Amino acid sequence: MEWRREVGSDQGSQRREHSDVPGVTKTLRGCQRVCGAWKPASAAIQERSQSPSQSPEDLSTMVRAPCRLLLLLLPPLLHVWATTPEPCEVDDDDVRCVCNFTDPEPDWSSAFQCVGAMEVEIRGGGRSLKEFVKFAGINPKQYADMIRALRVRRLTVGDAQVPALLLFSLLRGLGSSRLNQLTLEDLEVIGPTPPPPLEVTGPALSSLSIRNVSWATGGAWLAELQLWLKPGLKVLNIAQAPSLAFSCADLGTFPSLTALDLSDNPGLDERGLTAALCPNKFPALQELALRNTGMQTLGGVCAALAAAGVQPHHLDLSHNPLRATAPDAPRCIWPSALSSLNLSFAGLEQVPAGLPAELSVLDLRCNRLNREPQPDELPKVRDLILAGNPYLDPKNSGVVTACERLTQALGVSGSILLLQGARSLA
Repeated sequence: MEWRREVGSDQGSQRREHSDVPGVTKTLRGCQRVCGAWKPASAAIQERSQSPSQSPEDLSTMVRAPCRLLLLLLPPLLHVWATTPEPCEVDDDDVRCVCNFTDPEPDWSSAFQCVGAMEVEIRGGGRSLKEFVKFAGINPKQYADMIRALRVRRLTVGDAQVPALLLFSLLRGLGSSRLNQLTLEDLEVIGPTPPPPLEVTGPALSSLSIRNVSWATGGAWLAELQLWLKPGLKVLNIAQAPSLAFSCADLGTFPSLTALDLSDNPGLDERGLTAALCPNKFPALQELALRNTGMQTLGGVCAALAAAGVQPHHLDLSHNPLRATAPDAPRCIWPSALSSLNLSFAGLEQVPAGLPAELSVLDLRCNRLNREPQPDELPKVRDLILAGNPYLDPKNSGVVTACERLTQALGVSGSILLLQGARSLA
């Protein structure tokens, strides 16, 4: 822990620098108030020196005695705080608040520290939240003004077993908030779903991320969740889902959705993609990410896109074990709007046949190409990325190894970071 004396400060105060011990700042401020630092002590002496019954020396001793006592108590207090951390921590700027309720008997009231934060992350320590179902019936209009005053813009809820009634009640309660990004991860949603609302009362989200969440209602979960959200969702990320076979008949249209990320669902494959991309439900889709989704053939992906009627501008198929297209495979017509195709980290030994006729960007980084692609193998492309292929490094001086390091360090997701790293290889 590092301390410094404020130079030129009237109060000669001491401030904490880079400390991660909860409660220290509050204690120091309290010490300042009680002790008066140095100048407040002298001011107090001057105020009381008018009393003829007490000398300035006596008054100085009376003022500084509590300060000495607090300074003596501070080391053991710091030890207690260090060994028993609070479940919730707020950064110094009151921007981000993280709660992790791992104690057997958690202090849920600690979450009130997050009321002023803009980014809030709450993890339940793997426990059931059934005890809070009793609050699900509260009319959110009773506390709408308080919810409206919250600063929270991004909320993450994870690591818990949550009754569906409680989850949808939370969404209803956040309807008057300014929340625009919601992440649900490592959750088990149990129990029946409440009846759909007569009118949409949930938050107006722009981004929704769902990772490793199981639902008691199976493939109907997205249609049910959609009923509680105001229109306008632009980004939807779904990873590690037990099933992406949505109930298309019940699913409404996502009129504003421009980015859909189904990455990190290795069991999806081409057939599952056809079931997940409900026809005509994503009319505004521009970006589709399918990293690590078990895709094997470009023809199968192309057919799924055609069946869904989507027209993505950017398609990410990286980190999939892609095979060469069979000579007798039916020719597929790619979406006319497609301009960027990412086939990096796909184990390709040659440029696959059946690519779109024209692209702005074709990413073939970190594959197994042993020779330079011939012009007749490639579409008309403005930006061709080939870094990290063996033919560019015949003596194996480390380029391929660098690709492997990128995969291990960053995982199969994070294509932006991977792209930045690969550009450094070029």
